[in-house]
Amino acid sequence: MYDVAIIGCGVIGAATAYELSRYETGVVILEAKNDVADGTTKANSAILHAGYDPEPGTVMARLNVRGVELAKEICERLDVGYRQCGSMVVALDEGDLPRLQTLYDRGVANGVPGMELLDAEQAHEKEPNLAPSIAGALWAPSAAIVNPWEYAIAMTEVAVRNGVELKLRAPVTAIKKAEDGTFVLTTPQGEVEARAVVNAAGVDAAHVHDLIASHAFHITPTRGQYYLLDHSAAGLVNTVVFQCPNEKGKGVLVAPTVHGNVIVGPDAEPLPDDQEYNTACTAAGQDFVASQARLSVPSLDLSDNIRNFAGVRANVDSGDFVIGEAPDVPGFVDLAGMKSPGLSCAPAVAEEARDILVRLGVVGDRKQDYRDGRTHIRFAEKTPEERAALIAENPLYGHVICRCETVTEAEIVWALHTEVPATTIDGVKRRAGTGMGRCQGGFCGPRVLEIICRELGMDPLDVLQDEDGSSVLDSQAKRGA
Repeated sequence: MYDVAIIGCGVIGAATAYELSRYETGVVILEAKNDVADGTTKANSAILHAGYDPEPGTVMARLNVRGVELAKEICERLDVGYRQCGSMVVALDEGDLPRLQTLYDRGVANGVPGMELLDAEQAHEKEPNLAPSIAGALWAPSAAIVNPWEYAIAMTEVAVRNGVELKLRAPVTAIKKAEDGTFVLTTPQGEVEARAVVNAAGVDAAHVHDLIASHAFHITPTRGQYYLLDHSAAGLVNTVVFQCPNEKGKGVLVAPTVHGNVIVGPDAEPLPDDQEYNTACTAAGQDFVASQARLSVPSLDLSDNIRNFAGVRANVDSGDFVIGEAPDVPGFVDLAGMKSPGLSCAPAVAEEARDILVRLGVVGDRKQDYRDGRTHIRFAEKTPEERAALIAENPLYGHVICRCETVTEAEIVWALHTEVPATTIDGVKRRAGTGMGRCQGGFCGPRVLEIICRELGMDPLDVLQDEDGSSVLDSQAKRGA
């Protein structure tokens, strides 16, 4: 019996678990996949939005600025990749200028700090590679870029360290209430009982809600495609460059990443419900992203592209986050419809969930022995002196496995033995950064596989690239001597 069962461990579920782990509360996370942060959280724009987009009075507007403030603190405390680089919404022509004023007014109402409306000359001073036709821009210095999957993984690690139980490969297939009012959740691993349930199931949140409550909202999985440019493109833009948003979203952006790349995208393509995890890129989608991005940054050179990818976001028919108890099922709490700015709002959403659960009486006192904080050693970022000291302490730091990103064997071993350890090649990638560079794991992938087998005692044929079914090796060609 748990006090709270959290369904889903993307950034929203992770932030909620992290917040609840501060209290004497029995918490279990039920994650459908074989790793955390393996859905929308691993494939998005990686932007912490300033907060001028949401309509004042919406839940999004209320939580955005608070979420970004908390995210900055959490990323520092948990040593997560983060950079406050600010953002610009550019007016592609004079006709867009009234829209910038509207966004500015929204930002003021929402409490966004430090915004400025720039004329064309001021915009080009900040970003020289903007199109000559740019008529002006909205500058928001509080916007930031983040490593989104590390953000979620780090919060989950600390939560697990402090007693939260994580069950992977545990999709919830049925929910019912027992006679005593507790919830019984059915998973392939057996039944789980809890006094309250938090639905943080991402694009599946409406389906999970409907397992026990009356239908209240519908989510349309929406695919967004991206280009990821090599480090050689660094400096093309120094801030997040948006175009004026439209009914489909915030438009195609060009932005730096915390890893030193440039990201370009996304488009917005609604998918049928039975294709919610279809993350295959299409020629039409990629062509659209390229043509739209060049409207704001015409010098964009996509020959620097090292990877195309797509993510699926949860567009909800209400147009706003769905946060609160289901009216007909007390104790069942939805955290749904977490499209952008869901990543930005995540820790503030977690506070909302905590407050609801406190009112329900399932949250205990604050822990006196809570262990917060986290350190992530990134060898590539160290000085020569710091590198020498690390190698002297642990010789595995002297063995570079991923040459593109200068990731060492010691960092890979660390990723395999944290509170939420990697077990797949992409799981190591999300924790240590292997395979993130120009060759996309072409050279380091086999060595990562060998280290996984050595450290975890796995058979090479059982090692996965990422999700279940993504076997790296098909069969053994020949037996060694």
